[in-house]
Amino acid sequence: MATMSHPKPATTSPDASLRTGSLLMALAGLGFIGYAVIFFVRNFTDAFLELGIGKDQVSVNHAEIEQFSPSLAHYISHLHIAVSGFIAATGLAVAALSWWGVRRGEIWAYVTAVAAPVLGLAVALPAHYPYHLDTLGHLGLIYLATLVFVVGAVLALMGLRRSRAQSPPR
Repeated sequence: MATMSHPKPATTSPDASLRTGSLLMALAGLGFIGYAVIFFVRNFTDAFLELGIGKDQVSVNHAEIEQFSPSLAHYISHLHIAVSGFIAATGLAVAALSWWGVRRGEIWAYVTAVAAPVLGLAVALPAHYPYHLDTLGHLGLIYLATLVFVVGAVLALMGLRRSRAQSPPR
């Protein structure tokens, strides 16, 4: 009587910490997009200034800026639109790289998904502090998304390191 041997199916599911980490990284990327949408919409409302920025930080409102210099108001508006676009683009890149690359264990995707927001935050955040624009209302959502992202990046890195240690050398 012949016996059949059934090979064990290859394990294709990623490490749990890699799955969870990449999910958190992707959610943080979507959080960046959400913040960008708020930033964009406020530009076209009477609020005009960014979320969490009020009279304590900027002594004039949109109408006063417009009255003082319409071209200055247009310039500020164009900056709001441009910055919101770059924040959204970074969020989209982080979410896509995390979901489709990091989750599959791609080191290049991990490095890129981490480098993009680190570069953006390293340039943008320090400018808030000397001018006292670092209110919780203004930066709170970014801080929250960044915290979720960092937790996800650490978990994903642990999973990537484990999967690298377990896979045969190439």
